[in-house]
Amino acid sequence: MTASYHYNRVLLKISGEFLMGKQSYGIDTEMVARVASEIKAVSEQGIEICLVIGGGNIFRGVSGAAAGMERATGDYMGMLATVMNALAMQNALEQVDTEVRVMSALPISAVCEPYIRRRAMRHMEKGRIVIFAAGTGNPFFSTDTAAALRASEMGCDALLKGTKVEGVYDKDPEKDASAKRFDTLSYMDVLAKDLKVMDASAISLSRENKIPILVFSIAQEGGFDDVLQHKGAFTLVSEKSVS
Repeated sequence: MTASYHYNRVLLKISGEFLMGKQSYGIDTEMVARVASEIKAVSEQGIEICLVIGGGNIFRGVSGAAAGMERATGDYMGMLATVMNALAMQNALEQVDTEVRVMSALPISAVCEPYIRRRAMRHMEKGRIVIFAAGTGNPFFSTDTAAALRASEMGCDALLKGTKVEGVYDKDPEKDASAKRFDTLSYMDVLAKDLKVMDASAISLSRENKIPILVFSIAQEGGFDDVLQHKGAFTLVSEKSVS
């Protein structure tokens, strides 16, 4: 790993909605391929990478519950959606000659490995990308919480959240041009101001395990590589805010 990179092992969290690209539903294979190429480029620098991908482009348990479905059932359907996204990303990474393993919190042995912490650690030590699918394996927990949990279990140096915008803002920058981006925030700032970075349990878990959260735009080409070098625009969430 070159000296310009600030982290040795990271977890990248990507929303399922991002994988839709310009579509209104499903998976945009060109978008998945672009993200895969960026992950490969970073991996080649010697950085160990694991991923959690949401399932909102296919199904969201919360929206299912709002439509009258039992919440637990909806959440399990959402977990299966994350498995589909994980397999799509696995395929894209393999097409660019990158070793990758999908590990699911729900046992689906025909298509992916069961999640076993020590096995996941070993895969990463061998330079393989590990994609954690099916959230935590339990309903009522978001993929944000799953990302914070897996980052803690894997001993990651940072949790990176790839979004459509360049960090955390005080308002929605897509709706309000006066929105201000924060350079840094503390975990408590995020909770007190109810900023929609990640859900409260994910923030609390990251704080407890001292894992910084970097929110950046994965829509920006090269954004993943840049944020690992603390280049470009992003928001750093850690114990202390210096804004």
